[in-house]
Amino acid sequence: MAETPRFEANIKKLGDVDSFLGAKVSEEFEALEITGLSSSSKRIKPGELFIALPGEKHHGAKFALDAKNSGAIALLTDSAGLELASKSLGDFPILIVENPRGISGYLADWHNNSPSRALFLAGITGTNGKTTTSFLLKQIWEFAGMKAGLIGTLGIEIGTEQLSATHTTPEADQLHEILATMQKRQIRAAAVEVSSHALSLNRVDGAYFSAAAITNLTQDHLDFHGSMENYYQAKKKLFDSMRSHISFINLDDSYGVRLAAEVSLPSKTISRSNSKASWYYQDIKSTSVGYRVEIRGIDGILISGELNLIGDHNLDNALMAIAIAFESGVDPLVIGNSLATLKAAPGRLESIDCGQNFLALVDYAHTPDAVEKVLATLRKNTNSKLIAILGCGGNRDKSKRPLMGKALTSGSDIAIFTSDNPRDEDPEEILREMLGSLQLTSPSAVISDRQTAIKYGVERAQAGDILVILGKGHEVGQEIRGVKLAFSDQEVLRKSIEGEL
Repeated sequence: MAETPRFEANIKKLGDVDSFLGAKVSEEFEALEITGLSSSSKRIKPGELFIALPGEKHHGAKFALDAKNSGAIALLTDSAGLELASKSLGDFPILIVENPRGISGYLADWHNNSPSRALFLAGITGTNGKTTTSFLLKQIWEFAGMKAGLIGTLGIEIGTEQLSATHTTPEADQLHEILATMQKRQIRAAAVEVSSHALSLNRVDGAYFSAAAITNLTQDHLDFHGSMENYYQAKKKLFDSMRSHISFINLDDSYGVRLAAEVSLPSKTISRSNSKASWYYQDIKSTSVGYRVEIRGIDGILISGELNLIGDHNLDNALMAIAIAFESGVDPLVIGNSLATLKAAPGRLESIDCGQNFLALVDYAHTPDAVEKVLATLRKNTNSKLIAILGCGGNRDKSKRPLMGKALTSGSDIAIFTSDNPRDEDPEEILREMLGSLQLTSPSAVISDRQTAIKYGVERAQAGDILVILGKGHEVGQEIRGVKLAFSDQEVLRKSIEGEL
């Protein structure tokens, strides 16, 4: 996947930027032409405004001289950034605002001439299902003949072009730049995964969403938000009339029910079985590869077809994508015809088939609720053993670790505890916290090395069994003590099955 490029930008005078912000810059600099915006000193191009944001570890102003040396023509920061940068920059235009993070999205929207309003932009938030829902939605749009885009965990897609990304939701300056490029390339609709971090850190400020959707809300990211209430309030920010046109809410989720009662936006609701929802399943029949479904939508619309997706949770993801696709103008008959063509997102119950006599899967489930649901779904699909491998990431919410361990042991026949991305933490300590008071009996095991754990799981899989590796999904690296090592669950699993390890 290619690196995210810099996109062609609009040109504004620094004096115009000054007026927009209500900041003050010396008259001698007012005629300077600003060709773009960037909050990353590593991405700065000549003629651009460097936005130095306060960060968790460092203030961006620490890198202001690097930005200047790379061609930055001016600096936007706060008083703390001014103190850090002014001595090294010399006679250099600096715009000072109280909260650069809070203004950067609106500045980027203005600089790029509000590209989000030129698209049907769907913002999808929630703990689980954002990636799959966005991925399915883009497929429906493309089946309908629409040029579509995607911004999320799997990267950035502008039509068929695929680009890498460092965050689920990019920083505001980059987000609006990408949307502007989509507009120029005649993208008609785009799905954006909107994380709770993005909402808390103003990354989607200035963007206007034609549809705002929430899939569900379960425990995650409490290391950042502190409590489920704070987590919920962060998600709720997406459902503001100044930010979004209409909401799509899952009524099968308790937080969804609460949100539907609290938001003032016009609402469409989805449910697996509640006929009072705007969109619900009238009939669901399991097949060998997924489901045969009949869906009722607004005004009695009936959509039917085959969903070749494993997992009950994918019924929710598909229904949300269908509801949003209809809102964007896709004909219901076209939606129905598209269902059989839909594919799951990479690393979401992704099957690895090397001709073995058991089912081998890789999935991204990394919350207690997601692990529980995935294992419950797989349990329905086998009368033999269910073998599951799981770890917890370091430098992340510690309170969910024992819950993850409990979900793993209760949902599988053979539970294998291993490392995920330990980051700066001791992997053995993470495993101890996952285990808590649990008592494992063989062949369940604790194997810190992830490759060894996968090989162990493969060796214990027999005909008819299901082996699933959870937690990392599409990821192709493992972060240990600040070093990101190449690691793919899919590749290791494949090599283990074929006897190459």
